[in-house]
Amino acid sequence: MQKWCLFLMIAAVSTMAFITEVLPIGSKLPEADLKMKDISGNEMTMKSIAKKNGLLVMFSSNGCPYVIKNEQRTLTIAEYALRNNIGVVLLNSNEAQRNEDDSFEAMKNYAKSLQYRWPYLLDENSVVANAFDAKRTPEVFLFNRDLTLVYHGAIDDNPADELAVTRQHLREAINEMVNEKSITVKETKGIGCIIMRKKKG
Repeated sequence: MQKWCLFLMIAAVSTMAFITEVLPIGSKLPEADLKMKDISGNEMTMKSIAKKNGLLVMFSSNGCPYVIKNEQRTLTIAEYALRNNIGVVLLNSNEAQRNEDDSFEAMKNYAKSLQYRWPYLLDENSVVANAFDAKRTPEVFLFNRDLTLVYHGAIDDNPADELAVTRQHLREAINEMVNEKSITVKETKGIGCIIMRKKKG
């Protein structure tokens, strides 16, 4: 019994060692100057994509059912951000699926099918996802004009059912941010597919 308890304690400590805190509200944009490959074939940085009123970063993918459920909402909120002079960038960090649904070619085809008007970058080795401690797709991070994080979480309060949405969290945060008001809801719980990082070792 004692050996079993000791094993559980060691396992718990080992698990805790790999738990990291998601990027806190008020943090500066991590890896802002990291060059990443866009579906256009060009390299660009998140800092270069930011506009006068800030930057919207969304971790996304091509085959996740929740990303597919949120396709129209993604297009709508991205266009809304652009109209409010906020840069938009989608990141694909699924490094463990580069030979499958999240290959660079699949990214290009997916973005083309949805007529993306913003960069869709390949986050090689999940460097940016690790810096943000992003966990799922879709997952959004909104930065203000100083590239300081003001909102993190879901697009709205019902990622699984667009017809049941009662609050559009990201849209409200954008409105408050551009009008220089305090963000009412700074963090929400996202629902989506786990980002498929490549296992080390």
